[in-house]
Amino acid sequence: MSKHNRRYKDSVFVDFFGEDKNAKSNFLSLYNALHDTYLDASTELEALRIEQVMYMAFRNDIAYLIDGKIIALSEHQSTINANMPLRFLQYAARLYERIQNPRDRYLKYLKKIPTPEFYVFYNGEEDYPESTTLRLSDAFMTVSEKPVLELVVSVTNINYNKGSRILHTCKPLKEYTLFVEAVRRHLQLDSENGFKNAIKECIQNDILREYLLRKSKEVMNMLIAEYDYDVDIAVQREEEREIALQEGISEGSYQAKLETAKTMLAMRYPLEDICKITGLTKAEVEQL
Repeated sequence: MSKHNRRYKDSVFVDFFGEDKNAKSNFLSLYNALHDTYLDASTELEALRIEQVMYMAFRNDIAYLIDGKIIALSEHQSTINANMPLRFLQYAARLYERIQNPRDRYLKYLKKIPTPEFYVFYNGEEDYPESTTLRLSDAFMTVSEKPVLELVVSVTNINYNKGSRILHTCKPLKEYTLFVEAVRRHLQLDSENGFKNAIKECIQNDILREYLLRKSKEVMNMLIAEYDYDVDIAVQREEEREIALQEGISEGSYQAKLETAKTMLAMRYPLEDICKITGLTKAEVEQL
């Protein structure tokens, strides 16, 4: 597996539902499953993309302008972030800045704007409910019966064993979920060839077959980037703790290094790289 880097690369989720030549069809299938509609290829659809180099926090987000709505999607393959409503609030503000004329905010009459909807699809390995709702108001320090600002995020667990209804009504999402499961299973069996073997198996089993036949090399690169990104986040958190240590806040620093090392060991990073990044000795890492 390659060393981690901080240059943005699309995830398979973003490519499949947002960038690929068939992304429009895949997204429409997902939209119809979410709204019980039957929109077809003739539907007007505009992809909204924020410059990812500037906003790495939104690397795994997709947004479309459709049917008078902004549909924002995000995928999580690790623990759900309880702060997603706040993150989507910041994301939505930038999307509206992109699609609205700056002068519209000063108009005398009311200027209508697309209605936003926010969705998170979770397919991580930790136990999580089939569906839940996150609200921005839950983060407010002062509780109010009628919050003056609210943002609601719908979270769906799309792991296949959860039996979510949407997997039965949206074939592209179902196949994507099965693909992710295959990747994880093959990585556990063979860390060096797991990605390649998972792609091969899915093609044989008619899971994302056409997509993988066209883009197997690109998918390999995206998968490597996705798994590197998870380690990179752990590294960045460790760096933040080191800065805090220099400022006199030392609690948890050593434990954070151990947690980062555990994450990298699980992803089969070389021992020398782990020691270099965390600052731990070989003996300390080998004891984990």
